[in-house]
Amino acid sequence: MDAVMLQLTRARNRLTTPATLTLPEIASSGLTKMFTPGLPPDILVNFYINLNKLCLTVYQLHALQPSSTKNFRPAGGSILHNPGSMFEFNNQRYEVSHVHKVECVVPWLNDALVFFTVSLQLCQQLKDKISVFSGYWNYKLY
Repeated sequence: MDAVMLQLTRARNRLTTPATLTLPEIASSGLTKMFTPGLPPDILVNFYINLNKLCLTVYQLHALQPSSTKNFRPAGGSILHNPGSMFEFNNQRYEVSHVHKVECVVPWLNDALVFFTVSLQLCQQLKDKISVFSGYWNYKLY
């Protein structure tokens, strides 16, 4: 039961707390390569779910020249990277110049959150009832 509850909790948490990714992780994911025709090399995309919304973030990149005097500071993991964020991918340094975010409400995701919560409560109730019976099994009558 603990394993089932762990998976239900992980699923619910993924809906309520999107994964934080670095820009190189986004660049190496298959999200950019799934479009036909392909996206230009200066565009990155990221999809994620946040509560009851499907979110699409598009990053427009600017390649930094190796001779650039700009102080290179790679960005860490985040749900949304701001303009000015920098990263290195395939031995090329980039800076995010523009960020565009679009959100679309998916009504059944709200239901999914409710069902995950109810499922966790039912699992906990079943676990509690089983633990009561296990106390009887351990008790021996003489």
